[in-house]
Formats: sequence, structure tokens, C-alpha cells
Amino acid sequence: MALAARARVQAQKFGAEIRTAYSALKLDCDQRPYAVELRTQAWVRSRSIIIATGAEYRQLAIDNASRFFGTGIYYAATATEARRCEAQEVIVVGGGNSAGQAAVYLSGTCRHVHLLVRSQGLADTMSHYLIRRIAESPSITLHVHTEITALEGDEQLERVIWRSAPDNVPQPHAIGHVFLMTGAIPSTHWLKGCIALNDNGFVRTGSDLTAADLEPAHGFAARQPQSFETNWPGIFAVGDVRCGSVKRVAAAVGEGSACVQQVHQVLHH
Repeated sequence: MALAARARVQAQKFGAEIRTAYSALKLDCDQRPYAVELRTQAWVRSRSIIIATGAEYRQLAIDNASRFFGTGIYYAATATEARRCEAQEVIVVGGGNSAGQAAVYLSGTCRHVHLLVRSQGLADTMSHYLIRRIAESPSITLHVHTEITALEGDEQLERVIWRSAPDNVPQPHAIGHVFLMTGAIPSTHWLKGCIALNDNGFVRTGSDLTAADLEPAHGFAARQPQSFETNWPGIFAVGDVRCGSVKRVAAAVGEGSACVQQVHQVLHH
């Protein structure tokens, strides 16, 4: 909180006007300066915009799941989380490449990794390379048609109950670490019809933009978009909302800092 307060004071010293409790409803790209409609029905206009609205990670549909965030439930499998569960059993939930990568990575230091998927297998959602690595690892067990039904523990997660088809009998397991690799929903509903998004709704920037995204009318006839720039000149995206970002706080902060330089370059031309 102290860091956030210092950042606010620093921004105000540079002349920034900070508005809180305002929700963006729509971005109008067809006029200059660009315009953002707020929930108060007011409009804010600017020559340049940085979109940093993030993403909401899919959670378990269990009442007390949020209670164990950071004390047993994780949304990333980095060295920090791996150290917490070293030599212990862990659960990875998800059938995509991020889940496969997490399972393989954690199997190097954890006693055993249980990979839980609700579907009948991994063939339709995961790369063949990761499927092979998982099948060959004695430290990973794949549980298909399986879902977590309950979480138990006091100050931290202590037990996980899951059920598997066809009998669907709840089975308790003394496991205190669950890695949710079930994807995220980007906060981009207010950008549709204006900003180029990928199939999952994340903002495309820089080299991820297609030729169709860069229509001549958008103003990129004389130059290529910068690395954090969207399909409209002067509109940028950073952090979790951006396609191709690494979904880490430190990386998002770094992208924001680098993006400011790109904004200055655009405004000076």
C-alpha cells in the first residue's frame, strides 16, 4: 500500500490527474483525440491511451476457494511457488499447454504431480511434445474426467477432494498445493469493435498485428506499430490484457515503463 501511495504522489507531481472508481464502457477510435466513455456518462479525450485493464483468472467454483489464494492455490508455477511445495504432492488443474508446462516443471522438484482435467484427455488441447513428456514421467499422473469438489484447511490449504467419472465418488487427498492453469478472461469487452483482439480476447500489439488489422485508414501507412502499440496509432496495451504477455506483475510493470517511452515518441511526431 505504501508503494502505491508513493506512486500516486509521484504521478501527481508530474501533473497526472487520477480518477478512481470510474469504469470504462467504450473506446471510440473514430475521432481525434480518442475518447473513452465512462460509466458516469462522461467522456475523457486523449491523443494517446495505454490499456492496462488486466485479466481475471478463472477460479474454482467452490465457495471458499478465494480464501486459499496464496496459501495453497496458485495461478503461476514459478521458482517461488516450486520452492514452497518442494518434495510434496501437488495438483495442476487444466488441459492446455500452460498446465502441461507447469506439470513438467513441478515434477522436477515435487514428490508427485496430479494433473486434473475435466475432458477425456489432452490430445485436443495440448502439444504432442508436452503430452509425451507427461506420459513418460513417473512423477506425473493424469486424471481424466476429474474435478475438484471441495477444499479444506484452516490457515492454509490442507486437503483437496476430487471426483472422477464414471463413479463420481468424492475422494479426499492430503494435498496442500493446487495450481490453477485454466486460463484467464481479459477485461476487453469495452474495446470490441475498435481494438484488434485475438481469439481469446487479448489485445494484439506490435508484431502480433495482422495485415488486416493495419488498415490504411488507421494511420500506419508511414510506419509500423511499436511493440506495445495496437492497431490504432497512439493506443497501447501492457500487462495481462496484452496478447503474448508473460502474465507476471514484474513484467507488467516493466511493460508499463517501456510503453511510456513509446508514448512520448508518438506524441512528438
